Amino acid sequence: MQQLTLDVRPQVPATLENFVVGDNAALMLALRRQIAARDGSWLYIWGAPGTGRSHLLHAALSESRASGRPSAYLPAQQGSALLMEDGLVAALDDVDQLDEAGQAALFRALIQAREAQGSLILAGSAPPQQLKLREDVRTRIGQALIFEIQPLNDDAKGMLLIEHAGARGMLLDADIVEYLLRHGRRDQLWLMNVLDALDDASLTQSRPVTLPLLREILHDECEPGLPF
Repeated sequence: MQQLTLDVRPQVPATLENFVVGDNAALMLALRRQIAARDGSWLYIWGAPGTGRSHLLHAALSESRASGRPSAYLPAQQGSALLMEDGLVAALDDVDQLDEAGQAALFRALIQAREAQGSLILAGSAPPQQLKLREDVRTRIGQALIFEIQPLNDDAKGMLLIEHAGARGMLLDADIVEYLLRHGRRDQLWLMNVLDALDDASLTQSRPVTLPLLREILHDECEPGLPF
C-alpha cells in the first residue's frame, strides 16, 4: 500500500480523555501520576509507530498546563534544548533519535530533575535496553517506570474512529468503520489520517460522508490496492 499523502485539516487536540485506552489502563494511571509528580522521577513509554506515543505526551502536557505547571514538549530534533527548571513537566519524544547533544541534555536533565522538583515523560520506539544511545543514558532511562503501549483490538479501533469522527462533527456510518477495519492498514495513525482526509473531502466537495466517497479517496489518490 502507498502512504497516505492527502492534505488534512488540523488534528483534533490530544487529550487524555480522547485517547482510547484499550489494554493500557495501568499506563494511563501511571501517566496521570507522573503529570503531578514533583520528585524528579521519569516515566518511559514505548510502542510501535501509530500507537499514540506523541498523542499521550501532548495530552499529558495539556493537562499539566491546565494545572498551572510549567510544561515543555520537545521532539528529538530539539532535544539539546532540554533544561530542567523549577517544577517543570518535560516531555521528550522519540528519544531513540536523539543526537549526541540531545543525549547529553537528557542525561543532565535526569540528574537535575530531583533538585528542580520536576517530572519527565519520555517516549521511544523500543524498550530501554534496545535503544541505540549512550550506555549511561540508556541505563538512566531504564530506571524509570516503563510501559509498552498495547495496540488496540478491532473493537477499540472502531471506538477510536467513532470518537475521532464525533470530535470533528462527523456522522460515521457503520459500513465505513467496517470497511476500514477489514481492508485498511492496522496502525492507528493511518486510520486517523484517512478519517481526516474523508472529512476534508466531504467539506471541499460538499458531499456527505459515505462509503462511496471513502472508496474514491483511497482508490483514486492513496490506496489503489483496496477494493473499490
